Amino acid sequence: MFVASWIWGTAVILCCVAWFLLGRRRRRQGEPPLENGFLPYLGCALQFGANPLEFLKEKKKKHGHIFTCHVAGKYIHFLTDPFSYHALMRQGKYLDWKKFHFATSAKAFGHGSIDPAEGNTTENFHQTFIRTLQGNALDALVEAMMENLQYVMLQSRAPKLQSNAWVTEGLYTFCCQVMFESGFLTLFGKAFNSNNDKNLSSKQETERAHILNALENFKEFDKIFPALVAGLPIHLFKSAHSAREKLGEALLHKNLQKRDNLSELVTLRMFLNDTLSTFDDMEKAKTHVAVLWASQANTIPATFWTLFYLLKSPEAMRAATKEVQNVLESAEERISLDGKHISLNRKQLDRMPILDSIIKEAMRLSSASMTFRVAKEDFTLHLENDFYNIRRDDIVALYPQLLHFDPEIYADPLTFKYDRFLNEKGEEKTDFYRNGRKLKHYYMPFGTGIAKCPGRLFAVHEIKQFLALILSYFEIELVDTNVKCPSLDQSRAGLGILQPSNDVDFRYRLKRL
Repeated sequence: MFVASWIWGTAVILCCVAWFLLGRRRRRQGEPPLENGFLPYLGCALQFGANPLEFLKEKKKKHGHIFTCHVAGKYIHFLTDPFSYHALMRQGKYLDWKKFHFATSAKAFGHGSIDPAEGNTTENFHQTFIRTLQGNALDALVEAMMENLQYVMLQSRAPKLQSNAWVTEGLYTFCCQVMFESGFLTLFGKAFNSNNDKNLSSKQETERAHILNALENFKEFDKIFPALVAGLPIHLFKSAHSAREKLGEALLHKNLQKRDNLSELVTLRMFLNDTLSTFDDMEKAKTHVAVLWASQANTIPATFWTLFYLLKSPEAMRAATKEVQNVLESAEERISLDGKHISLNRKQLDRMPILDSIIKEAMRLSSASMTFRVAKEDFTLHLENDFYNIRRDDIVALYPQLLHFDPEIYADPLTFKYDRFLNEKGEEKTDFYRNGRKLKHYYMPFGTGIAKCPGRLFAVHEIKQFLALILSYFEIELVDTNVKCPSLDQSRAGLGILQPSNDVDFRYRLKRL
């Protein structure tokens, strides 16, 4: 036994030595500084995953504004100078933004490749999303979300709100339930017909139970999403795999066809799946699971952080409440509990710069997205004052949290300042500087360039609607006004808005109107 263990131990050591001597990448002339890390395949993955922001700040201090890291089998060139970000956008001839996203989607959600070059579909997904999430289509989504938020807040939660007693819940739990249920109804419609249906109430309860069950499956699947992006097979996570399959079953076309008021996004995607793809029924459903995840995974934590910071800042709360009241008054909308819902359209929501600033500041403090581009071939990346050689299949990346936490751009960057994105006139502020130079890129939770999140406008409007309704209908407060701000869950770094590491109790009750 001892001899066998000694032989295996020696073999492992020899393999590591062989990799160190032969398998490690060597920096070539003209390439950025290289960090291989000490572990085969993983490279710097563990250090990066533990705290990406601190890791990148340390490497920037050591190497300068561009450097290469070996992370989980990939070589990633990090650009850290915001004045060089535009270089990434203008290199479309050599850099592909779709390859990484297509591969990640297929791997995580379990459908076939959505890259038209692979032959499974000829749909241009990005154009589909732009067409159905922006422009005139956004108006319909905003209108539906306004109605569904009020239904979820006031009607489906009515048993909790019967008396004037305070209701205590976890703030993240509350945001999760309200935003998921409202968003699901907005995108995927209702399984009941609300016109002249004698059994409407029982059908609504059944529908709500189904959606909340979908929420539990969503959370189970979402927990292991970072592992799927990292390349681990979902079969290693039995419960998450089961949850993903259940979500797929709920979103099969035959089930969606039974629902009323499907959004244009889902209706068009169903049509294009049926006419332009060779996917089987479950693969089609899993492309809808991808839409569901994309619509919720970042919006839910963004909603939490926005409301949390609002509750922690009396000054922000007063300013936001006044702005909402002014917009409602100018729209001649009256708050009541008699079943008549208020309505705020897209133009009216756009006249809320204070809420805009609050949302931006909350997202600045909580976002940790990454922008990826994959090199199609060997090429030379020209930056503002120098240039570097990039190899085929390498990744060029931006990590905007470096930008968001830069004290030269944002004074006291770790502090929430509700009016940080307002100018002296109380309008949107767009002038931010670094080293005396005006920045084009200063706020990037949604990415940048052609790959900028096509649903970003809807996401911001959703959160704004949520806040406007909360401030109009409810009295809200933290159970512990001195509670500390939860830390950011770094396990999701690179995926967007980070979740809180723990929930925070708050309480609410209907206002006396």
